Amino acid sequence: MHIEILFITLTVAWIILGTSFLKLHPVLVLLIGSLFLGVCLEIKLINITFEIFEGFALTSKKIGLLILFGTLIGTSLEKSGATSVISLGILKKFSKLPLTYVVSLTGFIVSIPVFCDAAFVILSTLNKKLSELSKSSKTTLTVALSTGLFAPHVLVPPTPGPLAAAATLDLENIFLLFICGGILALILALVGAFYSENFIEKSNVLSKENIQSLLSQSQSESFLSFKLASSPIWVPILLMSLRPLINTKFSFLSSPIFALFIGVVISLYISKKTNLKYLLTTSIKQAIPIIAITGMGGALGSVIQNIDVVSWFKEMNSISSLGIIIPFLIAATLKTAQGSSTVAIITTASIIAPMLAVFGLENEIGKVGAILAIGVGSMTISHANDSYFWIVSQMGGLDVKTAYKTHTIATLIQGLIGIVLLLIIYNLLVIL
Repeated sequence: MHIEILFITLTVAWIILGTSFLKLHPVLVLLIGSLFLGVCLEIKLINITFEIFEGFALTSKKIGLLILFGTLIGTSLEKSGATSVISLGILKKFSKLPLTYVVSLTGFIVSIPVFCDAAFVILSTLNKKLSELSKSSKTTLTVALSTGLFAPHVLVPPTPGPLAAAATLDLENIFLLFICGGILALILALVGAFYSENFIEKSNVLSKENIQSLLSQSQSESFLSFKLASSPIWVPILLMSLRPLINTKFSFLSSPIFALFIGVVISLYISKKTNLKYLLTTSIKQAIPIIAITGMGGALGSVIQNIDVVSWFKEMNSISSLGIIIPFLIAATLKTAQGSSTVAIITTASIIAPMLAVFGLENEIGKVGAILAIGVGSMTISHANDSYFWIVSQMGGLDVKTAYKTHTIATLIQGLIGIVLLLIIYNLLVIL
């Protein structure tokens, strides 16, 4: 038992060292980690190779199309200007709220299909404009936007991290993950807004004249309505929600792959003025590295399954109470040490997959809880080794010291509140 724990600890330490200090590509780091762990477990080299290949292939098959479709939707919304239309539509609907909450809600919606770093770059210009028009603190709005974007990025499909974790843990009900992750992400986005509003500097409400000016400018630049611009987001959600109502013969209509495919078709229609070849090429370039990392995480998980994890915990009482904490701690450690939320999610999911039954998380609700715990762990915390930290600081106009005091602290608070909420809900479900 102790020697196997040591082997896994050394593998995790290598992943941190390889990605953070040696700056190697995560795929290579995970491959070497899988080989190292296999050798330590005294598995024959030919069997290690087979297990790595099988784990990579099965995971990529499960998740590859979903990641590609999600990436294509995000790219299309980005290039067509739909993200700006969505942002201004939210601004109009919630104009009576302080700007921090409006900006945070905007980030929450936009980050579901669009990667948080790309979304921040897109929305940073609008954020600065809002700061100028309302005479609100730029730092306040920057942190509200960064935290609003960050929460769904690690918790809500079709972003790659949650999808990869779902594939690794064999979660079938992606819609359940979407709903639960969406609710938690919304709460944590509002936590970020509350922190920005009350612990940085209060924002102002934008005047009707300024809102109308922004909307008029948007309408002159884009042919899209809010309903059409946001349809690649809400149509797939609607399709997946119909699953309990659809006859078994037509259940494919509510499957995540078909729902996202319809989202892709709509997003391509919205982006009809953008070169199709460019959209496909850009999306594939973004998706392939993520699919490769996800597949290699599956390979590591395949090797880990050779360890009899159940025997580690046979003599421990109330081990199920640790079910949510363990994934959170592993993900938070990996995130803080090496910087990438996606790598932290994929690696943690691979490590805990064999432990689900031990922690009482083997059913669909338990798997969703584990994935959300991994998600909030992977946002704890964003600092200098995280590329998103630098995008927020540079595009948001924050110096490094200010970014640490605001953005980094905000992500720490989001992560801690997230795991506390999950623990409360999880323990209530256990009692019931």
